[in-house]
Amino acid sequence: MGLFDGKKGIVLGVANDNSIAWAVAKFLMDEGALCGFTHLPDRPDDERQRNRRRVSQLTDTYPNHAKFLLPLDVCKDEDLQSVMKTAGETLGKLDFVVHSIAYAGMDDLKRDTIDTSREGFKTAMEISAYSLLAVAREARPYLNNPASIVTMTYFGGEKAVPGYNVMGICKAALDSCVKYLAFDLGPQGVWVNAVSAGPVRTLAGRAAGVDDMLSLYEKMAPMQRNITHEEVGRSAAFLLSDLSNGITGEILHVDAGYNVMGSPGRLLDEVKLGG
Repeated sequence: MGLFDGKKGIVLGVANDNSIAWAVAKFLMDEGALCGFTHLPDRPDDERQRNRRRVSQLTDTYPNHAKFLLPLDVCKDEDLQSVMKTAGETLGKLDFVVHSIAYAGMDDLKRDTIDTSREGFKTAMEISAYSLLAVAREARPYLNNPASIVTMTYFGGEKAVPGYNVMGICKAALDSCVKYLAFDLGPQGVWVNAVSAGPVRTLAGRAAGVDDMLSLYEKMAPMQRNITHEEVGRSAAFLLSDLSNGITGEILHVDAGYNVMGSPGRLLDEVKLGG
């Protein structure tokens, strides 16, 4: 018996095999879940359909568990409605939704936060924060009672992390969306939580300067190491499972303890030795 035998849901945000969303999906399907997937829409002139192909190469390895793959632009309500309609027709009532979607333009990520463009801010906030509200709203008629929603956040929404810039503001908004959705959907038996992962190498992570954070986390975190994709996947799966049905509106930190530190910790020893 798998933890997710008989469970069905959708996974939004897989881009490639390094995506956190894929780590979550793999665990779910290995434990028996049936999943629907989405991918970034391909440009009309892209005959190779690169975005779809990257994801289909992954989902094709789970032919008995990956039930559909559709394009999704979270800025378009009609796309969301189409995905949820297909999910309902293909899977029936949904037991879980994985939201792993964020975006900010490179020009804005590279700027100091104060220099974020107006349009860049709007785009980043719509895709990275508002999309969770939109996904939950369109999914609500298709959700089981009980059901679970999990999104992916980062410590840069709680504290200022230089280099994370406008995305940190978006994550702060996302964290708040989690709490308000927990209240709105609680009477329907839906619990809503977020996983705050430490730095891992992903397509989005590289854009946000994750490589520079890895050595810092390894030295400062109580466990003196970085976390893995698999650890994030297992933790998200816990929040999606019936094991967590008394938890809602929470942010679960999977960062080897980095978030509890109020000083550089053992990194101070290196500073003293160097000084």
